[in-house]
Amino acid sequence: MREYLLTLCVTAAVTYLLTGPVRKFAIVAGAMPEIRARDVHREPTPRLGGIAMFFGLCAGLLVAAHLANLSEVFETSNEPRALLSGAALIWLIGVLDDKFEIDALIKLGAQMIAAGVMVMQGLTILWLPIPGVGNVALTQWQGTLLTVALVVITINAVNFVDGLDGLAAGMVCIASAAFFLYAYRVWVSYGIEAAAPATLFSAILMGMCLGFLPHNMHPARIFMGDSGSMLIGLVLAAGAISITGQVDPDALKLFAGSEKAAVHQTVPVYIPLLLPLTIIAIPAADLILAIVRRTWRGQSPFAADRGHLHHRLLEIGHSHSRAVLIMYFWSALIAFGALAYSVNSASMWIVLGVVVLSAIGLILLLLPRFTPRTPRWAEHFVPPRYRRRREAEPLADGAPEAAEPGSQEPRTPVAAGVRPVNGATALGARSHVLDRGKAESSR
Repeated sequence: MREYLLTLCVTAAVTYLLTGPVRKFAIVAGAMPEIRARDVHREPTPRLGGIAMFFGLCAGLLVAAHLANLSEVFETSNEPRALLSGAALIWLIGVLDDKFEIDALIKLGAQMIAAGVMVMQGLTILWLPIPGVGNVALTQWQGTLLTVALVVITINAVNFVDGLDGLAAGMVCIASAAFFLYAYRVWVSYGIEAAAPATLFSAILMGMCLGFLPHNMHPARIFMGDSGSMLIGLVLAAGAISITGQVDPDALKLFAGSEKAAVHQTVPVYIPLLLPLTIIAIPAADLILAIVRRTWRGQSPFAADRGHLHHRLLEIGHSHSRAVLIMYFWSALIAFGALAYSVNSASMWIVLGVVVLSAIGLILLLLPRFTPRTPRWAEHFVPPRYRRRREAEPLADGAPEAAEPGSQEPRTPVAAGVRPVNGATALGARSHVLDRGKAESSR
């Protein structure tokens, strides 16, 4: 566990430290598109945050390869190299898309190629645990098609949900945390070393998301872009493929009594991981609804719109931060609920707890304008909008009145012809850089 935590911290630190320079590079490179009709943010914000996340992935794999216990994963399995190869390809396509807006069909083809590269290096689904049947071996073509389909579904599900500040990174971090606990339990509790790569992938994925989140929380200073969303979607899919199609349920029969009983014991997490209906249930549901909605209107399934779940939360009155927290809540409830059910499926307390938390989540959905207030002693630990309002104290003559804690400070007006950049200023002469890029593009 110490080595996993060290790998996670190194990945998070590298991602966090590189995001600032990457933001400056994105502004200079012009990877800062104009505001679109479906966008929620109001100021142009640089993309290319996936560059920092990719180097965080590389740093995590490099550190893990030199640790005493985790180095055995690289010696006994080719899956880390397969992950790095597929991630490099999908990351490169994402960087080009953040800069030049690549066609959706080209990106879809690149996703399939990246999945094929991982399959060629051994990261594929070999068998499936089917309830009531047992362990079913797959042919090479069946395993390849299922692996490619899972990678493409997961990548696009994460990409579709990346619509609010901190939403995609936070939801994937929650999913990878639940996935890490499950994979670590399979490896340590049952002694199955085939689950070690999936455990490593989930730890690195948590570090990538945790390192990027401080820069991406509302108001975001930088977006991960497709270079980041497709990257974390591929890493999440790689972990699911590794533990679902590589770990033989027959290895658990000594603990469960038989192969069929072992399959029944692990079904609450195995099957949802395969389809991704548990760890990314919300993004998968958003993906399916978006495809149905756009096809029903006669549009392309890849045509962007404002009908996603996070857009609906904003329409019914939730603030940006509240909508993100609600999505976090439902993701954590589904992922950790399935994790708890896989540990002890016979406990009624787990079912009752999930039901109670679901009711709380529904109440939060129906109260978009309700703002909880914290006690006086805890006001220093929460944002100003959750503090109790106090009357402004009289000040000296000519001094302006102090603003209430819950009020927003007026924004500084921007001079005409200068396009603002969301977040803190990354460059000193920001207007000159932007004006020069605009002048060059007009030629």
